[in-house]
Amino acid sequence: MRKALALTGITLLVSGGLAVSATSVSAAPPSTPSLLTAADTALKDNVKAVKGSALDTFTAYSSKKLDNGSGVVRYERTYRGLRVDGGDLIIRVGKDGQYTGSSNGLKAPLSLGITPKVTAAKAKSLASGAFSGKITATGTPELFVDANSGSGRLAWETVVTGWAKDGQTPSKLHVISDALTGAPIGSYDEIETIAGEGNSIYSGTVGVDTTLSGSTYSLIDPSHGNGRTCDMNNGSSTCTTFTDADNVWGTGTNASRQSAAIDAHFGAAKTFDYFLNVHGRNGIFGTGAGVPSRVHYGNAYVNAFWDGAQMTYGDGSGNANPLVAIDVAGHEMSHGVTENVVPGGLTYSGESGGLNEATSDIFGSMVEFYADTTADPGDYDIGEEIDINGDGSPLRYMYNPTLDGSSHGCWSTSTNSVDVHYSSGVANHFFFDLAEGTGQTAFGTSPVCGAAEPVTGIGRDKAEKIWFRALDTYFVSNTKYVNTTTPSNTARAYSLSAAADLYGECGTEYKAVQAAWTAVNVAGSDYCPVGNDFSVAASPASVATDRGETVTTTLATTSTNGTAETIDLTASGVPAGVTVTFDPASVTAGESSTVTIVTPESLGTGTYPITFTGTSPSVSHSTSFTLGINSPAGCSGTNADDVAIPDNTTVTSDISLAGCTITPSSSSKVEVHIVHTYIGDLVVSLVAPDGSAYTLQSRTGGSTDNIDQTYSVNVSGENPDGIWKLRVQDAASIDTGYINSWTLSL
Repeated sequence: MRKALALTGITLLVSGGLAVSATSVSAAPPSTPSLLTAADTALKDNVKAVKGSALDTFTAYSSKKLDNGSGVVRYERTYRGLRVDGGDLIIRVGKDGQYTGSSNGLKAPLSLGITPKVTAAKAKSLASGAFSGKITATGTPELFVDANSGSGRLAWETVVTGWAKDGQTPSKLHVISDALTGAPIGSYDEIETIAGEGNSIYSGTVGVDTTLSGSTYSLIDPSHGNGRTCDMNNGSSTCTTFTDADNVWGTGTNASRQSAAIDAHFGAAKTFDYFLNVHGRNGIFGTGAGVPSRVHYGNAYVNAFWDGAQMTYGDGSGNANPLVAIDVAGHEMSHGVTENVVPGGLTYSGESGGLNEATSDIFGSMVEFYADTTADPGDYDIGEEIDINGDGSPLRYMYNPTLDGSSHGCWSTSTNSVDVHYSSGVANHFFFDLAEGTGQTAFGTSPVCGAAEPVTGIGRDKAEKIWFRALDTYFVSNTKYVNTTTPSNTARAYSLSAAADLYGECGTEYKAVQAAWTAVNVAGSDYCPVGNDFSVAASPASVATDRGETVTTTLATTSTNGTAETIDLTASGVPAGVTVTFDPASVTAGESSTVTIVTPESLGTGTYPITFTGTSPSVSHSTSFTLGINSPAGCSGTNADDVAIPDNTTVTSDISLAGCTITPSSSSKVEVHIVHTYIGDLVVSLVAPDGSAYTLQSRTGGSTDNIDQTYSVNVSGENPDGIWKLRVQDAASIDTGYINSWTLSL
């Protein structure tokens, strides 16, 4: 059962905490908090960490207790009632119910208008025009917030259902278009397919579980959630469950229709067993339900696909070569795992889509190893048995992805722009290096990228557990390889966290993950200590207060390596007039100090970064702390009314600060949100009550969409009392937009 958690009425307190009114389940007794209750509390207390706002509502998607007593809860997000694609998040709590961390894909809290300028009818028409093939239905467009880039934009999603150009492959095309301009954002097909040409049936002689009714056996597997295997009779609609009189199925050749069915039935069972026995997941869907498998689909259909609910296999060229290889089955059904673990799955484009495909390649290969048949032993070649290229070569090579001529084996700035089956190469290469190492191996020679050091593999057993842990506990829908705006939302960071969970931080396995990512040109700032070492962190890491007040935070140290040493504590970057004291001023690694910060009445409104540093005889480490000084009452304001910005026109939006008597800060803040398709057209200025103008942005940014930025402005000489204006000039033709909202804090 899902439940909603609405974060409303958020107020910043002197202590730096958050007061949140929420709708949720009743709290359990403090001594035994339920996982959902603990996660709800952690989310409310740490809403800034997941870029939440008062306009967001969070709904629990799934929860899971981990083997060490800690827990993970995934949430979906809505903004002003609209679904936020890319807004999903994870809250992690310790066995004591206390917050231990989160995963989030947003750069900043969402702030956008929700009134579309493109009608639903127009969006529906655009979606139909984007479909190639025969349309059988076009759904009602859904207005939502597309935040897959980390920033939100208003968009329409329309599902067009039909048949692909071949007339046999079903298609459910999701078409995404900008709700303000109608411009296409992207599309993806809900039907996951893999093209191929098989030459034989691959499973060999295997044992299968069936169901007996009277004197007739059926290919219904009671040991694996009653998954059934049925015969499409080379059509595309009716599927008849296979039956047999003696429970001896097929001949191992395509002369018997049962032979392909046994490969599919065996593949479904082994994939189910793999996720259950290796990762503790109760089948593809996590519910114990089996997977239906449909064979002999279509006429000479050279494809196999997962449609979100079942597997379907074609018979290949001339209906002579069924595409039922076990790594194909494991790959496609692993898409089902991904889309059931991560709400909606990893977004099927760019680097996130590459991670989606790589996850299926990784687990498809691991299922092949797990099945351990003599007819098709485990390897790191993808689809090698179906011979799609007609020359015996596989679809993809995990040990050296570039061998297929298209895949990326090393990350580059262009990786986000290639087809997801090719951007998957970076993670495939990483996984191979992590499991088997670089250089010559039993499965092929794996190169390193650039000047990276060689990698010593840790084995498949550990590598597969790390990857599943990262998917299950850390990945969100828009996780990437490299993310400059949200560095924590990366496969490197999350797989390192997974390795630390399973095998300890900075152990052999952790360092192997670091080395394997570096070997595919995915760098990180993660650090492992050498000699006597420690870490330092402030809790809370930011406090907002009124001027003239005193606040405190706790500076905690932890011994991370070697012998605990004495650490001397200091502060730098302290604003003029502010005093910072430590009690005590020196601690032994593992101890904490109380930091007291006294602010003067003269301190201006704004945020002030302060650095706390701990220095031991061996090493020095720092942590950041942010001191926020609130605006006095009446000296800040927001205007959220949309103001259209036509071509070659100047418009304004007003905020009244009547009665404000302070001297404005030299670092006053202007937060601006403008929706526009070419911000290089715009000149944006803050206009004071006396008419003085302060330019915030002047025709910079080129073809970049939208302005979502906070500017620091020196207006210390201005009289604050009166009407302040945000003035926006559109200085060119064609592109238009509107002021969404802006906030002024003096």
